[in-house]
Formats: sequence, structure tokens, C-alpha cells
Amino acid sequence: MSEVSSKVRTIDALLAEYGESHQNPFNKKIHWIAVPVIFWTVLALFWSVPVPSIFNGVPMLNWGTLLLLATLVYYFVLSPVLAIGMGNFSLLCVIAVRAYEKSIALPLWQGALIVFVIAWGFQFWGHKVEGKKPSFFKDVQFLLIGPAWLMSFVYKRLGIIY
Repeated sequence: MSEVSSKVRTIDALLAEYGESHQNPFNKKIHWIAVPVIFWTVLALFWSVPVPSIFNGVPMLNWGTLLLLATLVYYFVLSPVLAIGMGNFSLLCVIAVRAYEKSIALPLWQGALIVFVIAWGFQFWGHKVEGKKPSFFKDVQFLLIGPAWLMSFVYKRLGIIY
């Protein structure tokens, strides 16, 4: 591998590397549920952090939407087409956060934290069955690659080139 290409990690290389520790069918099934749920819980937790009072009048401006913006920029740099799918999924997560806030008595951060811990428990169980450590132990950016990895399967099923 050349020096330049070893420094530049393409979306395909990242997805392939992530997939190496996600071969077991049971682990994959867990990831199809837990990864989107964890994505939502992280959004919900950041959404719950109060913003400085100067921003209180700005609709939808909170730490969760800022985190989503940064995440979508990351996905866009890797693959603009894949970022569109992740943007749509992110919008669904925002809708779910707003619905939760309006309908569940338990504060958003508490509900999200409970679900976050449970979902990660399942993730670690899946990796125990797989016999491989989660990818993010090697590189923290794989926390963002997991959702994109799932989206790549959706794109392949739909015949969309990313």
C-alpha cells in the first residue's frame, strides 16, 4: 500500500474493516436493532443537555442537533450519497425524540440512558458470541461507522451506489 493511500481511509475501507468483526449472524441481528437504538439514545442524551440561555429562543437548536450536524458533515466527507441516507435516518431520530418528549412521563435523558445501557449490553453480548471485540476499541470513529455500515446494506438492497 502506498504511503498516501495508507493515510486516506475511504468509506469502503472503513465499512470493510468494521464488517470484519461483524460476521456472526446473531451479532449482525443484534446490531440491526442496537446500533440504530444507540444512535437515537446518544441524540436524546445530547438533546437533553441544556443550552446557554442566549439560544433558548432558537427552535431546534440544542446539543443534539449540533451533534447531528457534525455527524452528518463526517458522513458527507466519507460519502455524500451515504450522508443523505444517514440524514434521513437522523431526521427520524429527531422525530422520535420529539415524540418521546411529548408522550412519555420519564424525562428524556433518563429514558435514553436506560435504553442506552440495555442496547450496549446486547452489543457486548453479540460480540461475545462473535468472539471479537467491538471495532471502536481499535478506533473510536467506528462508533460512527456502525450506523453507516447498516445503511450501506440498505443502499445495496436498493441498488444505490454510495
